[in-house]
Amino acid sequence: MSRIALVTLVVDDYDEAIRFYTEALGFRLVEDEPRPGGARWVVVRPGERQDGVGLLLARAKGDTQRARIGDQTGGRVGFFLHTEDFAGDHARMLAAGVTFLEEPRHESYGSVAVFQDLYGNRWDLLQPATP
Repeated sequence: MSRIALVTLVVDDYDEAIRFYTEALGFRLVEDEPRPGGARWVVVRPGERQDGVGLLLARAKGDTQRARIGDQTGGRVGFFLHTEDFAGDHARMLAAGVTFLEEPRHESYGSVAVFQDLYGNRWDLLQPATP
């Protein structure tokens, strides 16, 4: 069976991205290996599962990639962070300085609020409704 293992997120700086995703969002740093030319292979994952989808934090190379930082999905929500404790995670993220673009909403599909990562990419914090 196939599965998506990693999604690349273009970042400006490895260390500031690692800090944001681990400290503000609570992800785990699972790989940080040097590569030739000063590049690094940096992977972070949310939660405790070892087999979940991870983010490959890739430092931008050149003007074209730098121009995509923070706008990798054209201003749409491009990433969805599911939680089992919406209120707790929302409060923790606010305290860590995460910028939410709206107040929490309670929709038929669950509780949700849009936030930005440190570069401006839009994310949903989402606790799906229980069937």
